[in-house]
Amino acid sequence: MTDKLKNLRDTIALPGISRRGFLGTASAAAMTVAGANLMFAGKANAQEPVKGGTLKMGLGGGQSSDSLDPALAANSVTFHVLRTFGETLVDVSPDGSLDMRIAEEIESSPDAKTWRFKIRQGVEFHNGEMVTPEDVLATLERHSDEESQSGALGIMQGIESMSIDGDWLVVNLDTANADLPYLFSDYHLQIQPGGGRDNPADGIGAGAYKIVSHEAGVRYTFEKHENYWDDTRGHYDGVEFLIINDSTARMAALQSGQVHIANLVEPKVASLLSRAPNINVTNVASRGHYVFIMHCDTAPFDNKDLRLALKYAINRQEMVDKILQGYGTIGNDTPINAAYPLFSGKLEQRNYDIEKAAEHYKASGHDGSPIVLKVADGAFPGAVDAAALFQQSAAAAGIPLEIQRVPNDGYWSEVWNKEPFCASYWGGRPVQDQMYSTAYLSTADWNDTRFSNEAFDALLLEARAELDEEKRIGLYDQMAEILHDEGGVICPMFNDFVEGMSTKVQGWVADGGQDTMNGLAPHKTWLVG
Repeated sequence: MTDKLKNLRDTIALPGISRRGFLGTASAAAMTVAGANLMFAGKANAQEPVKGGTLKMGLGGGQSSDSLDPALAANSVTFHVLRTFGETLVDVSPDGSLDMRIAEEIESSPDAKTWRFKIRQGVEFHNGEMVTPEDVLATLERHSDEESQSGALGIMQGIESMSIDGDWLVVNLDTANADLPYLFSDYHLQIQPGGGRDNPADGIGAGAYKIVSHEAGVRYTFEKHENYWDDTRGHYDGVEFLIINDSTARMAALQSGQVHIANLVEPKVASLLSRAPNINVTNVASRGHYVFIMHCDTAPFDNKDLRLALKYAINRQEMVDKILQGYGTIGNDTPINAAYPLFSGKLEQRNYDIEKAAEHYKASGHDGSPIVLKVADGAFPGAVDAAALFQQSAAAAGIPLEIQRVPNDGYWSEVWNKEPFCASYWGGRPVQDQMYSTAYLSTADWNDTRFSNEAFDALLLEARAELDEEKRIGLYDQMAEILHDEGGVICPMFNDFVEGMSTKVQGWVADGGQDTMNGLAPHKTWLVG
């Protein structure tokens, strides 16, 4: 062992060393990401999974227009469907490390502008074909095409070229990006045969379960993929998703035993549900956040003073107390919180301020007509109640907020990213670059606030290329300040992921990546009794 690698090994034992810090040191030693993760891994006590049975999950957030095309996934249900039948190049583990999936090894040039991903051999698609580097390349190319309308388009735009070199996918970037492997964990980037170009909604993936039947907005069934390559995942014979958008009905299905797991448990019922027999309620702090989004290019929200008026007119602490009831923390009109590794916390907290809200509202010159906020129960747990609180606090500042309650079905296709002011949620992303690139880069397909700021875009590209961590933190601080003051996102709170489950479900691991173990409950849990 070289002295440099010995020092890396010894570094693991130092108090306070983060996995990100260790990976940075490993990069300097020209070590592969896979090797760094293996060196960092500690001993863990593991239960022996029980094979067989059918897992049934009650999911909120689906609609009748949902597609199996990974590019178009835009809600909680489509996220879970993709995670169940699909496989990405990498996953992000609960501890923030990379979990090698279709890629079994990753290498980077010293300047982080050229990345190489070794494609795992022996991985089979559900149609019997083997996954090839060409399938991976075609998948990434499709999501780089604006016509695909992919939710991953923003994170693909820094790629200059991609090619195949034997078993390796080679990615060349316009500017350096030390976070590129994390970006490829995006759930839209499920590897498809031929990249999904011929039929992107055929539901063919390489995951642990293959789709048997699907009725969008109603029910999905899956069966175990017999030739799945990873025997540490996929313990069930089958999986069933029942789409139950009504929260009360979803909790009733859990209590009656109709489903084993229910997502999106409203905090106001979590305590009561936890006292029900044979039910466990879990929560985990997350990067997820509940938001009200304004289109910065649409009147009256194209007026900065009006946007600031609404930001000062929301009582964040009241909303956290009454809507989250302890299952989350206060937000500050950016999508980044302390769960992100390069978060500094230097941005001054914006508080409820009636005088400032009234001052900015007057400065906006708004004509006093109702400002319409569209909301549905499915926008996020407690969304309608949160909108009512917003309306009350805004009224105290003389701001005429009108709440329009709309149906859950069609919300994510007809309201979100189309209406100029609505409620929404984000599950967050593993790293800041991915969150900003997905939702705030001016050219991103999922820029749901229509935020366009040249200085912000330039800082994002500069931060990608900056390999000095302290300098990168400084750049992200500047971006947060711009978004905080200029942007169209009102972020009152960061939510815990709260789920209810039968005591028969075993193998549960807290994961703040997304709800229900970052969508991997069907892969990593099992049933007993």
